[in-house]
Amino acid sequence: MGSGVRWIDLLDASRDELLAESPVDLHWSALEQLLAPPPERATARPTFDSHGDYVFGVLLVPVAVPEEDRLFYQEIDFVLTRDVTLTVRKTPHGEEPFSIQPVQAACDAHGFPSAGLVAYYLVDEVAERYLLLLDTVNDEIDELEAGIEIWPDAQVRRRLADLREDVLQIRRTLGPTRDAVRRVVDGRVDVGKDEIFDRPLELSFSDAYDKLLHAADSLDVARDLISSARDFHQSKISQDQNEVVKKLAVIASLLLLPTFIVGVYGQNFDHMPELHWRLGYAFSWAIIAATTVGQLVFYRWKRWI
Repeated sequence: MGSGVRWIDLLDASRDELLAESPVDLHWSALEQLLAPPPERATARPTFDSHGDYVFGVLLVPVAVPEEDRLFYQEIDFVLTRDVTLTVRKTPHGEEPFSIQPVQAACDAHGFPSAGLVAYYLVDEVAERYLLLLDTVNDEIDELEAGIEIWPDAQVRRRLADLREDVLQIRRTLGPTRDAVRRVVDGRVDVGKDEIFDRPLELSFSDAYDKLLHAADSLDVARDLISSARDFHQSKISQDQNEVVKKLAVIASLLLLPTFIVGVYGQNFDHMPELHWRLGYAFSWAIIAATTVGQLVFYRWKRWI
């Protein structure tokens, strides 16, 4: 893997493997984090911390599965010294491990000069993953907006809930990742008197930081689009309900005059000439039909139906 620092990469490492490969005596908090099981959800907080003679970091890699409408995270912990880079990849049950081949290729192309450069390419890969993830989220929002008019209400509500949950999870991990990278850019993460992240490397980290800022802006836009889609869906529900109420009102009004006519001739008073008229039955039906047709013509003229 080139010259320079030695890179040790462990996948779902056991305690014995970790202790055997660790380049330094780890603080108990770092050891506990390294030995923690793969996250079912994004519970770990991304960070870059100086632990005296080494730098300890945690990154969460977002992975979207559009065909299954789900999002999960893979955790990468790392320990950096002047001469050794230790990475520990944690794979959730049933998922494919995060591939470090792009990071290895980029490091090999630069001669593998420093541990800080390994960390930079890891961070840059994570930043790219966030940008791709936000593109996927925006595509799903576009699909949702197109489907509001044709999908059943239950399906729309379910997609809205899923997207809101995804955006919330992304927000919980993207913000701490951005803050952790900012610590490196500001020169606040070093090993004693040594510089793992020299000034040129800090400038490289600023590029990854800009990508994370762009992802954060895209996340805000996605959240606004989801809110707009939710408002549009609610207005559509209200409009549909108004249409139902209007149709019911038309039906009720059409029945009002026939009910009145039937009520009048249903009183059965002795002195009602129409009751003994041979054409009275046909006459009452004619009045009912005429008033109903008249109402329909009037409602159509008013564009109420």
